[in-house]
Amino acid sequence: MRRVYLDNNATTPILPEVFEAMKPYFGEHFGNASSIHHHGQETRAAVERARESVAGLLGCQASEIVFTSGGTEADNLAIFGVLSEVLTAGVAGSHVITSTVEHHAVLNACKRLATLGCDVTYLPVDGQGQVDPDDVRRTLRPSTKLITIMMANNETGVVQPVEEIGKTAAEGGVRFHTDAVQAVGKVPVDVGRCGCDLLTLSGHKIHAPQGVGALYVKKGLQLRPMLYGGSHERSRRAGTENVPGIVALGKAAELARQSLDAGGGRTMATMRDRLQTAVSEAVEATGVNGGRSPRVPNTTSIYFDYIEGESLVIALDLKGLAVSTGAACSSGAIEPSHVLMAMGLEPDRARASIRFSLGKQNTAEDVDFAISLIPQVVGRLRELSPVGKVLGGN
Repeated sequence: MRRVYLDNNATTPILPEVFEAMKPYFGEHFGNASSIHHHGQETRAAVERARESVAGLLGCQASEIVFTSGGTEADNLAIFGVLSEVLTAGVAGSHVITSTVEHHAVLNACKRLATLGCDVTYLPVDGQGQVDPDDVRRTLRPSTKLITIMMANNETGVVQPVEEIGKTAAEGGVRFHTDAVQAVGKVPVDVGRCGCDLLTLSGHKIHAPQGVGALYVKKGLQLRPMLYGGSHERSRRAGTENVPGIVALGKAAELARQSLDAGGGRTMATMRDRLQTAVSEAVEATGVNGGRSPRVPNTTSIYFDYIEGESLVIALDLKGLAVSTGAACSSGAIEPSHVLMAMGLEPDRARASIRFSLGKQNTAEDVDFAISLIPQVVGRLRELSPVGKVLGGN
């Protein structure tokens, strides 16, 4: 059976070039990067080359890159590192601004801060999934310590107005963190231009392996570390470096930069647009969530009324197409996506939404396969639905 993978926002396959770059560091180049002998200095040099590569992708200095175990750790390090006084002294009254559509790595970190006495404001989004920068400005207080707003949403691909938010943060003397896990490698990212003090990225979203990520920390910003041990990563993240993962991240960042320079984003957007247009034309009662907002080029979220998204995911997988739904399974109950609900979708439509996300490995033929498959599978599921039968099962 032919299998096509269109769930790259969940994770991406490691590119062959990335695997080849990291492979020697599982064997012949095995040294601890903190050791001063030949083996250690060999791996230290590889780590620093990777740091330069990641910095080049973000437009920052290599010394501003902190390697982590992934996006979740980087988000937590950014948030708790800035709000250190809440953690160490239990000081109530500090204020944080975030949005209702953040990844749970941010939402649950903010929830934890609230239990420690921090006041958290969750900004709404409009029907197209965007935060209003004026809401950020109106919400600022003298006690605001951090604004954390994602750059691109993992479910819809909607890009937030981070440059305007960054200017507001700078004017108010407030630290600004952006979770750019779903933006880095897909759109050009320049930390100076977006005005952030902290930025999160994850390796397995840009064709590096799972288990490695990075946090950009603006020069001069002091963070309280989450881990205590050695003085790794300039005392910002203790623990022996994951050298193979870091090398892979560096190579993936290099390839991402090359792709962006060569117009890879436009090519991917063309495939994405062809997919969503063909599906919308072939299937009744569908629509694109956040389709009128700026989006990263690889992502589209489409609702298919009168069916359950989970059923469609399973049915497509049985035919060889891997996609995902925005719903999360918790304690056996399917809950509608918090992102789509925040955008004003009714629960049934939120549950009927499917995310299609492309990667560098996908081809025009993969899109053709999806286009040929989706209408027939949707039609079959609607035939089983009393309401869907009204549409003639398509």
